[in-house]
Amino acid sequence: MDALEIARWQFGITTVYHFLMVPLTLGLGLTVAVLQTVWYRTGNEQWLRMTKFWGKLFLINFIMGVATGIVQEFQFGMAWSEYSRYVGDVFGAPLAMEALLAFFVESTFLGLWIFGWKKLPKLAHLATIWAAALASLLSAYFILVANSWMQHPVGAEIIDGKAVMTDAWAVFTNNTALITFPHTLFGAFAVAGGFLLGISWFHLYRRRKEGIDSVDSQGRVVVGQDLSKGKSRDKTDYHVWIKSLRIGAVVAMVSFLGVALTGHEQAKLMFEQQPMKMASAEAACHDGTGFSVLTLGDITSPGSTNCADIVATFELPGLLSFLANGDFTTEVKGVNTLIPEYQEKYGKYYPEDPNFGPYAGQEINYLPVMEVTYWGFRLMITLGGLSALTAALALWLTRKGTVPQSKWLSRLALLSIAAPFGANSAGWIFTEMGRQPFTVAPNPQMGGIDQVFMYTAASVSPTVSAGEMLFSLITLTLVYGVLLVVELVLLTRYIRGGVGSAMPELNAASDKDDADGPAHDKNDDGDVLAFAY
Repeated sequence: MDALEIARWQFGITTVYHFLMVPLTLGLGLTVAVLQTVWYRTGNEQWLRMTKFWGKLFLINFIMGVATGIVQEFQFGMAWSEYSRYVGDVFGAPLAMEALLAFFVESTFLGLWIFGWKKLPKLAHLATIWAAALASLLSAYFILVANSWMQHPVGAEIIDGKAVMTDAWAVFTNNTALITFPHTLFGAFAVAGGFLLGISWFHLYRRRKEGIDSVDSQGRVVVGQDLSKGKSRDKTDYHVWIKSLRIGAVVAMVSFLGVALTGHEQAKLMFEQQPMKMASAEAACHDGTGFSVLTLGDITSPGSTNCADIVATFELPGLLSFLANGDFTTEVKGVNTLIPEYQEKYGKYYPEDPNFGPYAGQEINYLPVMEVTYWGFRLMITLGGLSALTAALALWLTRKGTVPQSKWLSRLALLSIAAPFGANSAGWIFTEMGRQPFTVAPNPQMGGIDQVFMYTAASVSPTVSAGEMLFSLITLTLVYGVLLVVELVLLTRYIRGGVGSAMPELNAASDKDDADGPAHDKNDDGDVLAFAY
């Protein structure tokens, strides 16, 4: 592999890893804010316990997300300097606003939330988590503005070989960003919903396995408690998990509906803005209206990333046309029609330019890796559907107040947490790899070869060797591997510890404490960092 291929692998590995934290941070942060709001209004200790437990997991994930996200910024200058020079004037505004406005607000108020328990007035403390959660949404929007400009450049023109922003309003209100933002948020809430559901199921099953809860002759739950080790296994603990499970299931189902609706609108935009991406996602080699449910390639072929050796085995007539145009009859252009159009608009060969390195003068392959776009698109839809189906099943199985005493269902519930994470990752891999061979895809509405776009082959840093890129790839992958182990160990430890892991005072409490009032109302002059720890 040359430096370009290694740089792409490095960016892909680090970005996909980082994005595992992003949707959980977005979805769980707002969920925690809602839980604390309910506690503030009702004073019910169940909601306080839910706030602190899910807030603890939110903090662990947030910190890991920050640590892994820092690398993303440095990569632009180190591995992709030509790209940075080309897009810097446009990217500078949204990225600066993300760092100086959204992220600073998010981190500042999150710090106040961590350290403010029992120190700030309850309403002021509640405001800090809302400020942090809303700032994280604002941060996501600025990032998506930058990414959407790569998918559909607007508000800029080429001056001295670089993209220069001429209309900030057009950049920040790019129609691609306006539909990508809600689609991403619904995906994040799907992750948060599945996270709540799977973990809550585990704790309800453990309560049944340990004999704390049981069921009567009609299968309805009989809530018990075990106060031998404090209050962390009392009746309030049961209500924490059953409410968390049902909230998670409802959030997951509503989010899937939101993802489907916004995804449909996003797909229609992609057919207009990046027709080759959607054609390759459907393995649509020829013009038509049918949606491919299953298309297979010749596994004996050296490679099936072309239209010469694939066969559509099952199609739904008219569905592809509906996804693209909202009707069932308009034909959608296929790969074989689009390739000559791309060659006519943007050229058949890379320019004889030193910035293109070994690719200078070579023929441009405008077709993305079809196996990735085709199966990535279907994996995204399948995993998202499985998440919604799991949520509906969970609501049905817990209709009598608890989970079945089945070890396998408990394990499947925990495994189901991975489905929305996988759907989010598959969707972003499809989105980014489907844009190739461009880092900045051309805007079809501008027309002509002089418009704003950039090839991936010209984006990599020209002075970075393949050996240097390979060293950084191996190093970052190893570091990220260690961070993954750290996060999984921390999450597992606090998940297994239950509410008591976030509220140690429950584990130390005894029956005699009842006369003194709830543990969270007592004056605690201990370490202000106790909750953060």
